Amino acid sequence: MLVTARTREGAVEALLRRAVERLDAGTLRTAAEYTLGLAQGTRDWPASSRRARAAEVYRVSEERFRKHHEVMVLEQVAGQIVELAEGGGEPDETDWPAETHRSLDVLAGDRPVRLTLHLHPVELLRDVDAVVSPVNTYFALPEPYKSSVSASLRRAASVRGVTGDLLDDPVHDELRRWTARHGTSGRPVIPGTVAATGAGAMAEQGVRRIYHAAVARPRAGTNDYDVLPADVTRAASRALALLAEEHDRYTPPLRSVCFALLGSGRGGLPYRVSAAAVWSAVEAELARGAPWDVHVVVRDPEAARVVERTASRTRPGHDRSAPGRSA
Repeated sequence: MLVTARTREGAVEALLRRAVERLDAGTLRTAAEYTLGLAQGTRDWPASSRRARAAEVYRVSEERFRKHHEVMVLEQVAGQIVELAEGGGEPDETDWPAETHRSLDVLAGDRPVRLTLHLHPVELLRDVDAVVSPVNTYFALPEPYKSSVSASLRRAASVRGVTGDLLDDPVHDELRRWTARHGTSGRPVIPGTVAATGAGAMAEQGVRRIYHAAVARPRAGTNDYDVLPADVTRAASRALALLAEEHDRYTPPLRSVCFALLGSGRGGLPYRVSAAAVWSAVEAELARGAPWDVHVVVRDPEAARVVERTASRTRPGHDRSAPGRSA
């Protein structure tokens, strides 16, 4: 078994993730990810919140889940750990030892295309025309000191003086003007809506547009969000349509677009669910002959492996029906 984590804590998490990935896709695997805090954005949730979300997966009460389903889920994970310890696991062919970029040759329909995968913070992107950023349905950006994709882009796009004082917050201000212009200030938009703004100071890095994809529905009375995979796919499709609309408005024309794993942060979508939802929209668009240069940016090596596995199911020469491959 190949474990790349350098710390004991990281090694335990890597083992748990590999065990959970071997479970049947669907309710069992999703419930295990929430139960163990492996779903993106749930690591610091209290156990009661993770149990509540896992109970929702099975559509049962928290008490019923605790007494029955949780025991079954943990037994299944333990069984996979035993198999891995006994040598039942296969080496991970998609390890990321040091690379920050990787090009994947895959198929979109019958058309060979190239996908560029980035493993680094989103604010380090260079020479990508448009970045698709997840946001809540109120288009309310998080504070720039936070760690989410949208907060990182807001921070990177801001203009600061020599002492670090904020001089201009262009993405925030432009997004506020967008909501006022479309009459949505203070109320939610339909999930999947995408608003375009400039990239502020990121223009110096070759980033020209930020497409804010409204995928996170705030849960009333909490700090949590709900994200549906269908909304992620709809937003990704809309972002690509927006790229086509704006293509000729710029010199040189817009051509490249970079997606984060929409909804996999505070929205709680597992990496594999977000990657599949984004890729389904991208693959459909590229299969129709769209000329876009598509990128995906993640910070976590595990997320990078998930993206690679998702796209590799349409890699030239890959047998989609081969045994051992999930559909």
